[in-house]
Amino acid sequence: MKKITLLSLCLFALFFSCKENKETASTDINQNKKVLALDKNGGIVNNTNSPHVKLKSIDIGDCRWTEGFWADKWRVAEEVMIPHMGEILKGDVGHGYNNFKIAAGLKEGEHKGFWWHDGDFYKWMEANLYLYGVNKNEAIANELDEIIEVIGKAQQEDGYLSTPIIINDTIDPFTNRRYHELYNSGHLLTAACIHNRVTGKTNFLDIAIKHADYLYELFVPIQDSLKRFGFNQTQIMGLVELYRTTKDERYLELAEQFINLRGTFDIVEDSTTKGYPIGDMVQERVPLREETEAVGHAVLALYYYAGAADVYAETGEKELMDALNRLWDNVTNKKMYVTGAIGQTHYGRSSRLDKIEEGFIDEYMMPNMTAYNETCANICNSMFNYRMLTLSGDSKHGDVMELVLHNSGLSGISLEGKDYYYSNPLRKVDGALDYDKMNVEFPERQPYLKCFCCPPNLVRTIAKSPGWAYSKSENGIAVNLYGGNKLETTLLDGSAIKLNQKSNYPWEGEVKITIEETKPEAFEMLLRIPAWAEGSTLNVNGEAIENVVAGSFAKIEREWKAGDVITLDMPMDVKFIEGHPRIEEVRNQVAVKRGPVVYCVESADLPKDTSIFDVYVKGSNELKPTYRPDYLGGMATLDGEFMIRKDKALGMYQEVGMPKFDTYKTHLIPYYAWSNRGVGEMTVFMPMIWN
Repeated sequence: MKKITLLSLCLFALFFSCKENKETASTDINQNKKVLALDKNGGIVNNTNSPHVKLKSIDIGDCRWTEGFWADKWRVAEEVMIPHMGEILKGDVGHGYNNFKIAAGLKEGEHKGFWWHDGDFYKWMEANLYLYGVNKNEAIANELDEIIEVIGKAQQEDGYLSTPIIINDTIDPFTNRRYHELYNSGHLLTAACIHNRVTGKTNFLDIAIKHADYLYELFVPIQDSLKRFGFNQTQIMGLVELYRTTKDERYLELAEQFINLRGTFDIVEDSTTKGYPIGDMVQERVPLREETEAVGHAVLALYYYAGAADVYAETGEKELMDALNRLWDNVTNKKMYVTGAIGQTHYGRSSRLDKIEEGFIDEYMMPNMTAYNETCANICNSMFNYRMLTLSGDSKHGDVMELVLHNSGLSGISLEGKDYYYSNPLRKVDGALDYDKMNVEFPERQPYLKCFCCPPNLVRTIAKSPGWAYSKSENGIAVNLYGGNKLETTLLDGSAIKLNQKSNYPWEGEVKITIEETKPEAFEMLLRIPAWAEGSTLNVNGEAIENVVAGSFAKIEREWKAGDVITLDMPMDVKFIEGHPRIEEVRNQVAVKRGPVVYCVESADLPKDTSIFDVYVKGSNELKPTYRPDYLGGMATLDGEFMIRKDKALGMYQEVGMPKFDTYKTHLIPYYAWSNRGVGEMTVFMPMIWN
């Protein structure tokens, strides 16, 4: 009896010891979750504690658009774009939510959409989170919680999560990179981090951590069969954000590994690459630190560069930054369109003779009609430049970011917010039998695109744009974007600051910023003066500020008080823009630009049956900006006289004499607003006649 009693006591003690340890571990996990939930560093790119960043993020929700251009766009996103897109993606047409339900065993059916469709659904979720960060509409949070529960049920026990593979059980995970599993991973991790920052909840973050742990176990140490999988590099950005959120260094290690693997293997087709182009198409021929040219698929490239910028923010590796500066220069000064768009062709080849799709080709080779300029690529260009702005503090990156946002970043969606374009050419023409050969887009915007990656990318960019408007310098605030808004945040020292910005930018160049709350000690206000804004003036309470240089941040350091008013006045002259002499497609042609906005002419504003090729700019004519608040959502048109050529070019080549012209009064509209008035032609570049 004594032996049995002693054994029972030992087992009893062991049981309670294990129970106590389990409860302690559970408490530690819950406390960790609580710490994560209370993390107040809530930037879109959460670089508050990143050691190699000069301009730190404001928190999501610190800034809100209040009036003017961006307030209008944000309101349409809130009321139409994002809810309507949700109806598509949660319904049978978009089928994004259905895929998760089927993978979770909650619904019968087959996967629909491309391999990367999960990532597009996560982007739509992320867009909702930026709305919630500003408007605190609990209906958004509640709907997302329901969706997150389904995603959690779809996730596999080991952490794997990509619905096309889960649903199709004849395919094993990570057997072919064309399945884009890591693309889905990257958008999952990013959306989950944003969810944690704006809601304080960890239900989505738990799924992301489980998935990232799966990826770490799979890819570290790396197996030869997996070296080539990290080609659609959203996972780098996602892993860095997860590192910033959890402080788990394994995620940063894995993010850097995906950079380091590129260019370290033979460029041959194997079982993991079959069905998708290799080499420069996926930026795998040359290691990033040695690369001198932007090559391949433009979206893959710019996601890659943006991810590398995030890694640099944490590591400070000079060789990495040197490469990013080289690549930025190559993209911006040799391969970028006047609208900020990138990715010159649908199909082509790199300078190293690799097959290219939807991407970069030779320097200065810039077709207009067949320009591909995928909306995602343009958005990625702005994402990359936002990161480079924060790393360097150089205003040139803000200029490119702004250029994209006002032009090729918006042109992918209708003004109403319900119809889409995938590509963003600079010229569109009509053709009876050969339309598809002459153009890269549909005659009109489409209510749904089978490849739906661009629409959610665009709307999440509009939704998060307030978070790009300002940054925190070491002792102050940098103004990156202009438009009516209110900022309520803290400086890096924790002191409160409130700003109220009034402006009808980009239609007018005057910006007034009123200090509404401030600390008594001196700090700096940095205002980005765009490179196009030569002759800008700046004053505080009517007193002029010297050394205002276009293409830089103007710095005002002083002791501020509530009621102080900063006034920036940027000249908004109409300018003719010509291309580099090596851009053969625009020789003797000009684009028209005012402020950050590029303009175009459309058939709707020309005499009936006028060919877009017959419209000439009259050099002696002054184009007058006219603000029309009720026209195409509200805009400034450029009104004036243009010349319409009357004699027609009919053959491949023909003799030419003095052309005959008629003068026609009309107006140009902003490029972002094209194709909102039915089928018609459009061009950005037009021949110029100086007289």
